[in-house]
Amino acid sequence: MGKTGDEFERKEDQILTVKPCPPKCTVTHLRTHKYDLSQAFNPSIGEAEESGFPINKIKHQNKSSRMTDIEFTRELRFTNAEDANPQEVAHYNHGGWRHPGSSEQKLPFTIMAARAGPSLSGREERGWPPRTSGHVTGKMAVFPWHSRNRNYKAELASCRLETVPLECGDYHPLKPITVTESKTKKVSRKGSTSSTSSSSSSSVIDPLSSVLDGTDPLSMFAATSDPAATATVTDSSRKKRDKDDNSFVGPDFEPWANKRGEILARYTTTEKLSINLFMGSEKGRAGAAASAMSEKVRTRLEELDDFEEGSQKELLNLTQQDYVNRIEELNQSLKDAWASDQKVKALKIVIQCSKLLSDTSVIQFYPSKFVLITDILDTFGKLVYERIYSMCVDNRSTLPDHFSPENVNDTAKETCLNWFFKIASIRELIPRFYVEASILKCNKFLSKTGISECLPRLTSMIRGIGDPLVSVYARAYLCRVGMEVAPHLKESLNKNFFDFLLTFKQIHGDTVQNQLVAQGVELLSYLPLYSPAMGWIFQCVSYHAPEALLTEMMERCKKLGNNALLLNSVMSAFRAEFIATRSMDFIGMIKECNESGFPKHLLFHSLGLNLALADPPENDRLQILNEAWKVITKLKNPQDYINCAEVWVEYTCRHFTKREVNTVLADVIKHMTPDRAFEDSYPQLQSIIKKVIAHFHDFSVLFSVEKFLPFLDMFQKESVRVEVCKCIMEAFIKHHQEPTKDPVILNALLHICKTMHDSVNALTLEDEKRMLAHLINGFIKMVSFGRDFEQQLSFYVESRSMFCNLEPVLVQLIHSVNRLAMETRKVMKGNHSRKTAAFVRACVAYCFITIPSLVGIFTRLNLYLHSGQVALANQCLSQADAFFKAAIGLIPEVPKMISIDGKLRPSEPFLLEFLCNFFSTLLIVPDHPEHGVLFLVRELLNVIQDYTWEDNSDDKIRIYTSVLHLLSAMSQDTYLYHIDKVDSNDSLYGGDSKFLAENSKLCEVAMAQILEHLKILARDEALKRQSLLGLSFFNSILAHGDLRNNKLNQLSVNLWHLAQRHGCADTRTMVKTLDYIKKRSKQPDMHHLTELALRLPLQTRT
Repeated sequence: MGKTGDEFERKEDQILTVKPCPPKCTVTHLRTHKYDLSQAFNPSIGEAEESGFPINKIKHQNKSSRMTDIEFTRELRFTNAEDANPQEVAHYNHGGWRHPGSSEQKLPFTIMAARAGPSLSGREERGWPPRTSGHVTGKMAVFPWHSRNRNYKAELASCRLETVPLECGDYHPLKPITVTESKTKKVSRKGSTSSTSSSSSSSVIDPLSSVLDGTDPLSMFAATSDPAATATVTDSSRKKRDKDDNSFVGPDFEPWANKRGEILARYTTTEKLSINLFMGSEKGRAGAAASAMSEKVRTRLEELDDFEEGSQKELLNLTQQDYVNRIEELNQSLKDAWASDQKVKALKIVIQCSKLLSDTSVIQFYPSKFVLITDILDTFGKLVYERIYSMCVDNRSTLPDHFSPENVNDTAKETCLNWFFKIASIRELIPRFYVEASILKCNKFLSKTGISECLPRLTSMIRGIGDPLVSVYARAYLCRVGMEVAPHLKESLNKNFFDFLLTFKQIHGDTVQNQLVAQGVELLSYLPLYSPAMGWIFQCVSYHAPEALLTEMMERCKKLGNNALLLNSVMSAFRAEFIATRSMDFIGMIKECNESGFPKHLLFHSLGLNLALADPPENDRLQILNEAWKVITKLKNPQDYINCAEVWVEYTCRHFTKREVNTVLADVIKHMTPDRAFEDSYPQLQSIIKKVIAHFHDFSVLFSVEKFLPFLDMFQKESVRVEVCKCIMEAFIKHHQEPTKDPVILNALLHICKTMHDSVNALTLEDEKRMLAHLINGFIKMVSFGRDFEQQLSFYVESRSMFCNLEPVLVQLIHSVNRLAMETRKVMKGNHSRKTAAFVRACVAYCFITIPSLVGIFTRLNLYLHSGQVALANQCLSQADAFFKAAIGLIPEVPKMISIDGKLRPSEPFLLEFLCNFFSTLLIVPDHPEHGVLFLVRELLNVIQDYTWEDNSDDKIRIYTSVLHLLSAMSQDTYLYHIDKVDSNDSLYGGDSKFLAENSKLCEVAMAQILEHLKILARDEALKRQSLLGLSFFNSILAHGDLRNNKLNQLSVNLWHLAQRHGCADTRTMVKTLDYIKKRSKQPDMHHLTELALRLPLQTRT
């Protein structure tokens, strides 16, 4: 309607009145409207009338409010029925207009153009028309939207890369590069400039490195002026030197550090311990300050004399932990004394600690004491060596990696000799031996043969130690130091071994027996104390030893009576291949051993460990197992039995079939079930299970072992049972490559997975739940019944009932059922029969009733969308609509913040991503015949408008921009993509004008929301955001809008200016955009862009 010539008057009481023209109509319709004129339009009555609403009465309200509400009444006038616009009358009747004489009464209908004042409802506050039957209605847009026609095939063809024939020739990017070195020689000649001769050599390695000889001059220059850099170079050279020293010892040699923790854990005591703690005077500090060298030497000698005379304090009644703490304090005191240049005090601490190794008052703790004290000795030896080495290194010279005594200066040699003289003055044998052995490496500074001369002397010194336990650990320490500094000197190692054999009889002598009686220690507890030391000596001697030497050592051990301890050490230290090839000989030697001295089951345990690493002769394998198991099965103590059985199970699995394994498992069950002995042996039982499943990768064979599942029943403790189940499932997922439908496997693994699932409770950690779900999902993925889809679906139904407490498992089941429906479609090639159609609907129903049980909001949303797509692909249109409606109904429940990996994050980016995917699907969803045009799009827009978005977020406008893209695609004659055998709206409507009109109305609504948001950003001074959104909306119009329309063209120009108005736009982006428009203007039917490009100026930031 046009203007009616009404005259407006404004009165002082803010009541605006209108003098209307004489009434001309016979049909009157009244409807109340509210407009926020401060935001939507210019607050003038003329524009209100101009929008098509003749005004009867207008009242200005909320004078003090920032929002201005104007309520007015519209009167529609028609001179006769023929003058009325049928579409307008129908639209207003639908919205709640009252026709005179009609019995139907409808409520007044409110339309908001933008955000209203505080008195309005929630929907009105957001500036969205009220919902009527799920439709977005009302007229909001100021600018009409016109989508441009798209020829997708032509656009795709224009975007394809041009095909150009490629000629590689000799060049290839992966071909190795050859560096050619050219030598040029210039010869001066009369009448000519020069002549050049070249010679080339190929494959020259890095010419820069060859010139610098591997050194960096800048680093060398910095090192000469920077002491820290010098220290760094020293450290690196020391590490390299140590590596070269140990080059003889390979990775197959087990280092002492690996044995240290085991010894400390195994050899413990509850008895009280004592320690002699040094409480010497502070003369060392006073003497250190003396100026004269003679006084300094005299003071240090006095300190040593003071220590030797016994300025000590004995600490009694220490627990084991207190003892360990005291030793650690001494170790730290050693480092502190050395750092403060109190070298004599450091030596005192080392001597004092070494003396503790002669004390065997608490004999069970001696191996652990040896480990703790030798740690201090190692620290001392390292400090002394580094001290002397640092005296040989300065800014001008360094020692080479393999230096000789000639490279060492006299000062370093004198200091080194001084240390050896100090140690030689120690009166007692044991501390003198240990301290000298700790600095054995320092002999390299004095003589080339210094180490080779000292080792035999130190070996002979040990003969003076009377206690066999103390002497064997002294030999172990000497062998350890010898392997570190001179592993090639095997003679001293062999001498230590044979000396030990000579003194082996002392173990059973009267002196030792009396000592054991005095301490109340039995022989069976005493002999294992020798194992760590003897095992280390034997390991050092047998490392890379020739076969003849090992045979000689074995024969020497045979000749000694009651040699079970020696035999055990031999089997523990010698190479597994050497033991395995002589397995029957060792079994014969074990039979001859005396049971009272050393238990035979420990010998069979050691033999079993070797046979697990190396294979015996094939003809002897069954006899070896029978001989060993005869002894093992007679053991009465469950712990002794299970320790041996654990080792021999692996031998059985390696070399025999499931029949022998079943026999072993049955025997274990027989021994461990009485008195619930298995409750004390869960680690060993777990080890047996791991070894069995490590060798039986075919789970059909594994579960056919009769005693396997009864063996699992011994794990009564829930935490242990779950761990065992996890091990089995990990092995199944790792080794079972092909899908299975074997009922034996399925039943067994379902039981195992059910056990894991039932262990989940409110206290279970999320990581644990994730791990259990991963294992169960791995099992579900491996189950396949081939073309028997109904059986597959039945399995998924059963799994859902069994694993309902683990959400990731339910998600996997939903995906699996969706995949099953798509496989059915693939088999039927999209042409479902009555039976397959019913089956697919059953799959869809499975997903529809399972998704609501999930907790994650976005998990549900994505599954609704995915399942709806699957339903649509299988021509289940009503089911697809149900999925999409459920997703739309779930959007209002999306919280502002969601937890991801334990951290709260805003949910709007995830919601934006989901909605964009949803829009892509809605393009091909056909309309329901009973729900009107674009009913899903309308419902989704209503939900988007109702959702409370963050104030500083632009995601809502990005969504409306995506809606414009969707509606523009829907207005095309042919859509970009389709689903086979599903007619989309392009086929259903065929470009009908009514459909396009509804589409345009929704576009105008979305545009109005975008423009209104841009106005709000200007008011809030969010100019950077306004610029970015304006340019984004400009690009959307450029891509999807028909710019031949004048209003849309003008809007795009305004947006271009808006993006540059406050200097917030990126100049490079604007230039590229303008270049793109000019390029497109050269295409057919795009000449109108030429004029547009002329209207788009580029502004500088200034």
